[in-house]
Amino acid sequence: MSRLASLVREDGGLLAGAVDPEPTGATPYGDAVAHGPRADGHAADLSLVVEAVREGYLLHYGVPRLMSRADDDLALLAGDRLYALGLERLAAAGDLPAVRALADLIALSAQAQATGDEALADAVWAAGCAEVGWGSDADLEAAKEAARAGETSAAARLAAAARQIAGDLAPAR
Repeated sequence: MSRLASLVREDGGLLAGAVDPEPTGATPYGDAVAHGPRADGHAADLSLVVEAVREGYLLHYGVPRLMSRADDDLALLAGDRLYALGLERLAAAGDLPAVRALADLIALSAQAQATGDEALADAVWAAGCAEVGWGSDADLEAAKEAARAGETSAAARLAAAARQIAGDLAPAR
């Protein structure tokens, strides 16, 4: 979290002022992705990227670990900026499969939040981290399509695909 806080502070502006002086919180998503084979030598630092996107998600839908939510408008803007930070680092590194995986994660988790489906949101995060750290397979792609279609089995299918890809390292809530 301290590396992410430093990046936001370096950008300056209103968002830099909203960074907690001592950010706290576990980083299970970034830690899990760091164990995946795709993280080895990755120029964009997949752990940092995933934690930036996770913090953006928490600014939109939960309790952030890095930034204040004292101003809801600023929190929304900060969340969008952290989504962009993660995606731009991956794009600059030329990792288009990871860009796609994170874009799917952002979209599917927003869909889960819109329907109030916390189990789906958790499964989307587990599957997204597995895909970023280890890669995708046919089962994961089918599970993401099921989630897009609103199928009731989507959360279970995403969680199973995440475990199949990343084993016990797939983040679980």
